[in-house]
Amino acid sequence: MSEQDKRHTQVQFVTHYDPYVVQTLQSQVGSELVVETTKGSIRGRLESVKPDHIVMQKEGATFFVRIQEIVWVMPKG
Repeated sequence: MSEQDKRHTQVQFVTHYDPYVVQTLQSQVGSELVVETTKGSIRGRLESVKPDHIVMQKEGATFFVRIQEIVWVMPKG
C-alpha cells in the first residue's frame, strides 16, 4: 500500500442491525426489565432504544448496553 493510499484509508465501523430486537425493545420503553448480557445481567428501567444500544436506569445510575451484547431480555414483574 502506497503512502497516499494509507492517508486516504478510512476506518469504518460495521454493526449488525436486528430490526426485530429493536422493535421488541422499543415496545418495552419505560418498563422494568432484566437484561442478560455477555458480561452479566442488569435490572432496571429501559429508558430508550437506539439502533445499536439501549439506555437503562437503575437507582440513579445510567447504563448504555450494546444490543450486540444482549443475550436475552425478560420483563421484571
